[in-house]
Formats: sequence, C-alpha cells, structure tokens
Amino acid sequence: MRDNAPLSRMDYSFLNLPSPVTPLNSRLLDDKNIHLFIKRDELIHPDLQGNKWRKLKYNIERARQLQQDTLLTFGGAYSNHIHATAAAGHLFNFKTIGIIRGEEYNPLNPTLEDARNWGMQLHYVNRVEYRQKTEKNFLEKLVEQYGDFYLIPEGGNNEYAIQGCAEIIDEVEGEYDYICVDCGTGATASGIIYGSGGNSQILVFPVLKNASFISNDIITTLNKYTNGNFYNWKLILDYHFGGFAKTKPELFEFINNFEREFGVILDPVYTGKMLYGIFDMIKNNYFKKESRILVLHTGGLQGKRGYNNN
Repeated sequence: MRDNAPLSRMDYSFLNLPSPVTPLNSRLLDDKNIHLFIKRDELIHPDLQGNKWRKLKYNIERARQLQQDTLLTFGGAYSNHIHATAAAGHLFNFKTIGIIRGEEYNPLNPTLEDARNWGMQLHYVNRVEYRQKTEKNFLEKLVEQYGDFYLIPEGGNNEYAIQGCAEIIDEVEGEYDYICVDCGTGATASGIIYGSGGNSQILVFPVLKNASFISNDIITTLNKYTNGNFYNWKLILDYHFGGFAKTKPELFEFINNFEREFGVILDPVYTGKMLYGIFDMIKNNYFKKESRILVLHTGGLQGKRGYNNN
C-alpha cells in the first residue's frame, strides 16, 4: 500500500514536521529505571495536529489529485475530525461540508464555531439518518444537494489514513521496546502497527468502555489495507474512566500535575487517559527495567475546551 501513495505536490512548510520527540524525566521513572519519550504530534500545528492531520494528509492529496475542490465528512458536534477537516480546508484552499450528528444548537459550541469560521457548511441530521452515512442513496442525496465532493469517512478512516499514520513511525529515530497509542476507532493504531513492521510492542489504549471488539476492527483494517500479519500489539482496556468522553476527578488531577511537571498539555478524552494508564503501569512494574517507551501524543487539544478542568 505504501508504495502507491499519491505524490505530494502540496506545501507543508508551515507545519512542524517531523514532530519532535521529548524525553521525560521524573523520580518515578528513575526509581523504576524506565526511559519514557513522547512524540509531540500536538505541535504539528495549532489547528491541524496529531493523528487528525495524519489521517487527512493523503486524503486531501487524493482530493487534489482528483481535481476535487470540496471535502465532505461526518462527525459529532464535538468531533476533533470535523474541526481538523475544516482547518485543513481553510489552510489548503478546499471548500468543506460537515454532516453533523444531532440537532443544531445556538450558540455553537467552540468546535463548530471554529469550523464555521473556517468556512465549513454545517448540515445536521438526526441519528437515524446519520447511521445511513455509508449508504448509496444517502450519499446520492448529498450530491444532489451540494454537488460533487471528495468523501472522507467519519474519523478520516480509510487506506489513506492508515498510510498517513504509518508515517509517524518513519519519523522515529532509535529503537523502542514499546510504542503506546490511544484509540477511538482503531485506525491510528492500525497505522502504527503497520508502520512498526513488528519491531516494537504496540500498546493500544482504547477510550471506550467494553472495547475488546476493537481487536477485530484492527485486524479487519490491517487485513483490508495491508499485506502482512501483525502480532506485536495488545489492547490495554483498564483506563477508559467509564467510557468515551467520560472523566473522573483523579484524571483531571493527573492531567494538571502532568502539565506542571513536564510542560506537556493533555486532553481528557484521549491522551490524558493513556498517560494515566502508562504511569499506573510503571508504578505497578508492568515494564521491565531499562525499557524504552515511546508515547504518541495524538493531539485533540481543542476538545479540552468542553471540560471544566478541575
């Protein structure tokens, strides 16, 4: 798959690529003799960061290759993907349309307000209609309403997303015993597993409750878009804090302490839960001494605005 990626003709010079890797130092890490690093994808761009950019990169290149000037995608009212797609359209001169699950509420929340300010047309559908988002008749009605467009699936999850996420590993220098990634749908994790080539153990931290089904989703994605079999990964299911977008006071306490100690901002939906889990696992001696662990910061910081951070 990677050999067939579209050739880039787009200017990425304003993006902070490759994103830096920051080593973390603390008494706990010294006591446990663990070497911990963060791949700082949240620093790629203030509005186009993390795995959302990685998933979008080859999709927008494909749209440009097909001479499409409009991107259409799907998401909820607080979707990082909707936010990133609107930002990408603004930065790379595409029109954008967001099909939003649920009713319209005014004033808009910060996510949708940003999207509208960047020129995205917002189209609201009820949950029944939203479940039809992959069906031919539903998509044909959208074409009738908006004209031709380049369709990006919900979350950006397709073969181009896997390609973009795999490139994260291409930027990593040195060897790591473990690479850790948070997980919503499994697309980013699939790209990381594919990109790793089996050389590190990939720990995947789902933010959903009862998320063991994601194993099948990852296997299906890898089988669909790659030619290999991968056995170097594992789901870590214990740090969802009650489910997607669910939080607890101890999570915010950890996030605030983490920012004070390391100067790295985390969000409470994805990265905060993963790092909480990693530090808990370090405390409980999950990792052998001298382990080198790379954590992938997947961005999503815009979503932090919807929480009372205390």
